[in-house]
Amino acid sequence: MVTNVLPGPGLAVHGGPRIALTTEWLTAFGGAERCLVEFQRVFPDAPIYTSVYEPRGLPAEHRGWTVRPSFLQRMPLARRNHRPFFPLMPLAFESFDLSEYDLVLTTSSAAAKGVITPPDVPNLCYCYTPPRYLWDQYHQQTKGLRGKAFIGVAAHWLRVWDRAAADRVDHFLAISETVASRIRRYYRREAAVVHPPVDTQRFRPNGLPSEDFLLVVSRLVPYKRVDQAVIAATRLGVPLKVVGVGPEMQRLRALAGRNVTFLGWRDDAEVADLYARCRAFVFPGLDDFGIAPVEAMASGRPVVAYGRGGATETVIDGVTGILYDEQTDAALAGAIEELMSRSFDAAACRAQAERFDSSIFRTRIAGAVADALGARPRDAELPPAVVASSGVLSFG
Repeated sequence: MVTNVLPGPGLAVHGGPRIALTTEWLTAFGGAERCLVEFQRVFPDAPIYTSVYEPRGLPAEHRGWTVRPSFLQRMPLARRNHRPFFPLMPLAFESFDLSEYDLVLTTSSAAAKGVITPPDVPNLCYCYTPPRYLWDQYHQQTKGLRGKAFIGVAAHWLRVWDRAAADRVDHFLAISETVASRIRRYYRREAAVVHPPVDTQRFRPNGLPSEDFLLVVSRLVPYKRVDQAVIAATRLGVPLKVVGVGPEMQRLRALAGRNVTFLGWRDDAEVADLYARCRAFVFPGLDDFGIAPVEAMASGRPVVAYGRGGATETVIDGVTGILYDEQTDAALAGAIEELMSRSFDAAACRAQAERFDSSIFRTRIAGAVADALGARPRDAELPPAVVASSGVLSFG
């Protein structure tokens, strides 16, 4: 079955270009998988090529996708823990025969962009980031025996391969200007920016005054810097609710005062309710984009965020929140005090969030695919509906 791309949310008809998708692995449901949901809405017939697949890690409604895993699927324990197999992932993606397709939409933060396609089959890469464990975070990731064992031994070879894999990409799309700058730095390539999708219909203001607590929704891992939010809230005596689980939990509990409540994992409905009720959302990490601040703004609540990375592209300083310059708990505490001294318009927060709605993402992806197909030598063979959808993005 094949899919004809049209410039609208979820619109697809049979009879057009054959599209394939790639993703690094498909074993759990997170931010990359939420993007995959939107790709599937635009290209419902597109099969997904991946290294390993564990359907039990996906919500039931997404287990009907056509997934084609690599030979790693047959490796013992690979579906349970794919990380030890990182050195084999280049080979896994190079092993796929994609010659039957008209375009491959690779979605990648590691090896999935490195598929080998014929010269007339464009590789359009939606890049979450160049692999951070190989490039900008290499030295942090290889500290200690475990880091050296898993990454350090093969890192040089993997960097050489990753750079060569980037040359196989015909057109890059980046999730943010931050990631586009990394693509420029490490791959010497330009990338158009298409921000990730946010389901703003799922997050809405409740029309009630905010309650007296700050909110963090995050995986509890070191680079998210939830420790700074815990320390700042404890110092100020401001109630803070933390949603999330991870290896940092025990350390964070030791840092927290009585005003900090750890809620663990919460389902989407509970998180949406917390967004709508909180006084403000706290985002102290340096993230490539950061969907959670947009979800909070969609709920009509302002954001306190470290003023680097993706937050600078989503939060309007002084209008939909406060951005602070130094990634320290003291600077965060000062930003929280500034926010609490001011008022923010829920409608302005909501309007800013709607700029990142899923429908906009689908339209821009459809246009990018049409442009990439239109750049082929076989342009005259493109169906009229696809040609008509081009122009949303331009590739140089």
